[in-house]
Amino acid sequence: MVTLPADYKYTKDHEWIDVSGEKGKVGITDYAQAQLGDVVYIDLPEVGRKLKAGESFGTIESVKAVSELYSPVSGEVVEVNGALKDKPDVINSDPYGSWMIVLRMAAAAGESGGLLDASKYGELIK
Repeated sequence: MVTLPADYKYTKDHEWIDVSGEKGKVGITDYAQAQLGDVVYIDLPEVGRKLKAGESFGTIESVKAVSELYSPVSGEVVEVNGALKDKPDVINSDPYGSWMIVLRMAAAAGESGGLLDASKYGELIK
């Protein structure tokens, strides 16, 4: 199993966010990609889309299933990882290096404080 990055925050829906100032990179956890199996397609939002915490921002498709992707915090999409369109399978080999979107968070400290730290998320997936 891949070690959870200690400085990331996690959701119960298996997304992670790497917060840096007012922005946060969002992706899915190693646990999530393992449950999905081989990722074959990803649908991500347009830059400029505003999201609420818990709102779906896209879908990820594997050979097994199609799953919704949920925003860990509220904010505006300021960047999308376009490379994942051509190579979605990189999520399987590098889930913590394969960010999907960057959000400019609406209330950085407030919402990210409600997320799980690495140890709590580790307990959740045991």
